[in-house]
Amino acid sequence: MPDYFRHHPDSKGFFGEHGGAFLPPELEDHFREITEAYLLISKSHKFISELRSIRKHYQGRPTPVYFAERLSELAGGCRIYLKREDLNHTGAHKLNHCMGEGLLARFMGKKKLIAETGAGQHGVALATAAAYFGLECEIHMGEVDMEKEHPNVIRMRLLGATVVPVKEGARTLKEAVDSAFGSYLSQPETSLYGIGSVVGPHPFPMLVRDFQRVVGIEAREQYQEMTGELPDALCACVGGGSNAIGLFSAFLDDE
Repeated sequence: MPDYFRHHPDSKGFFGEHGGAFLPPELEDHFREITEAYLLISKSHKFISELRSIRKHYQGRPTPVYFAERLSELAGGCRIYLKREDLNHTGAHKLNHCMGEGLLARFMGKKKLIAETGAGQHGVALATAAAYFGLECEIHMGEVDMEKEHPNVIRMRLLGATVVPVKEGARTLKEAVDSAFGSYLSQPETSLYGIGSVVGPHPFPMLVRDFQRVVGIEAREQYQEMTGELPDALCACVGGGSNAIGLFSAFLDDE
């Protein structure tokens, strides 16, 4: 897929037939502002340099690629390599896009980051980014998830975030998304919605894809250095898709 990043998404946020931004009228100008701000700063030397410095000196990147020898034997003798995003600061890949979103929020003069979380990893990562950049943080989480993932609730609060319990419906992630977006609707001038997946209206899928691309870029270089070739297959778990597109995106121009 040559020149994928030059052509996807198009100016209206479409990846082929998918994508776009279908928004209530009161948010259209705010999302246009986010898009324009990101397209401006993502090409600036200052933004790129600062994000690279954060990746190296705060997040601990690059994370290693590890040959899982016994797992490979158990699977019948293939070679399985693991990209160790669990060794990224806060224990998951989520901080990759959260630090980028924090930089964007600071550039736009926003005072608060708002998001939903299910298992809590995105909430912890966004609370970490907010603390790093000196921003307020508001995390919406279903009561069921808060009970199951109580240690992450404690971590978010220790980082200074306000955790909003969501009591409606099934009291899990779906309701937390609705609650967080409702809160954002009431304060878009001063806050930025810190999306945690490659979903939602443009430019959110583009933002998360670009910030997570570091996973694939590192993995491609590391695997080639270790083996002298490219992998036959790439595998990733998929919920909202942030870690999957992060890995896959660096290989889109390969056969």
